[in-house]
Amino acid sequence: MNKPPSRRKKAIPAASGEPKPATDSAPENTSIQDNPASATITVTAVEVRELTDQEQSLRLQLERRVERAFLEAGQALMELRDRRLYRSTHRTFEEYCRERFGYSRDAAYLKISATAVYENLQKFLPTNGQQIPMPTNERQLRFLAKAELEPAVQANVWQQAVEQAGNKIPSGRIVKDVVDRIRESPKVPNPYHIGEICILLPKDDPDLRGKGGYWGVVSHVEEYSCTLQTWDGDYTVKIEQMKSLKFLDEDCQFMEQLCVRLRQLHQVASREEAVDWLLQGLGKQAKPYLSSLQAKLLATVEREYKIEWRQQK
Repeated sequence: MNKPPSRRKKAIPAASGEPKPATDSAPENTSIQDNPASATITVTAVEVRELTDQEQSLRLQLERRVERAFLEAGQALMELRDRRLYRSTHRTFEEYCRERFGYSRDAAYLKISATAVYENLQKFLPTNGQQIPMPTNERQLRFLAKAELEPAVQANVWQQAVEQAGNKIPSGRIVKDVVDRIRESPKVPNPYHIGEICILLPKDDPDLRGKGGYWGVVSHVEEYSCTLQTWDGDYTVKIEQMKSLKFLDEDCQFMEQLCVRLRQLHQVASREEAVDWLLQGLGKQAKPYLSSLQAKLLATVEREYKIEWRQQK
């Protein structure tokens, strides 16, 4: 009986040009994946060239321009405000800053105040060979500007903040910490007393704009501030925003009575514009007397508006 033919295929040898399956490489790859730390990484060294003297000089010049950019902006805003160069297109400085630069009122005045602080630092920081880093933006001076400290104290705060930052430019937070620490330390008591006559010193305070030179009577005393009664209202101001006229007691009494008379006139809603001229003039005349003509004018206006005044003794 014949056997059926075999169906086994005949093995065909691989062509010599075909790649042979790797045998030893698989275990090696597995080993590298299992132990990545054993892999060897080749790093090509890149030579970093030192700056030439000309490049180093250019770098310093550009760095100074960046550092002083906020200072130049503050100085320009200050001149625009003080010379009212916005008046041809805008009614107020705040409107001008908002529409021209996109600055809010607080942002614009922060730049101006920071510039004033920077200039104080230049004047009062020690110059005995000690190089103290200067501010590079207004945020670093935000709390110094708001604190309304004396220029010498501002310089002291900045110097302490630099030391706290490791002799580098401090952040605004570090400056705030130093300001708070100084404010919490024992201070000289408020030198003013109730009944004293003082004049207002706005010091770039937008709430006191146009009030510079107004005299008033101290009606309330806090630790760091006073309430000052003037002819057109009451103002709570910091002690740095006031200056005593050092009048005698009888002179203070005369000014206090005059302030009451001016305030009564100011409360007349139907008063004429000429009355405001008189009020503003007397409200800035920080003298413990009236001329004969001034006394007659004031008395005439009081009679016109039926205001009775009796001199207190």
